[in-house]
Amino acid sequence: MKLPKELHEKKELGSTTGKNKSCTIGGCKKLAIRSLSESKWKDYLKKASLKYVENRAKKIYLCKEHYKDVKKEKQKDEKYAQKKGFLDDVAPFRRDGF
Repeated sequence: MKLPKELHEKKELGSTTGKNKSCTIGGCKKLAIRSLSESKWKDYLKKASLKYVENRAKKIYLCKEHYKDVKKEKQKDEKYAQKKGFLDDVAPFRRDGF
């Protein structure tokens, strides 16, 4: 049986060699719990005013605290971005029933 996403316990990332990854934010030495795509998440890192160390794999590894900060910025951005075409095809409400 598969558990819902909220009930999963997040474990530290482990590479194939068994070494744990550290957070790629400058000055942070904590273990990473997330690996994110650099191309998709770099704008949110800038908005959260975090500077990261680039690597060849084009991945960003974040500890729990930094991931929380970046996730907040992403949620703020998505909250105000309205989907195109939303409610365009809905007829206006009329009280007379016609």
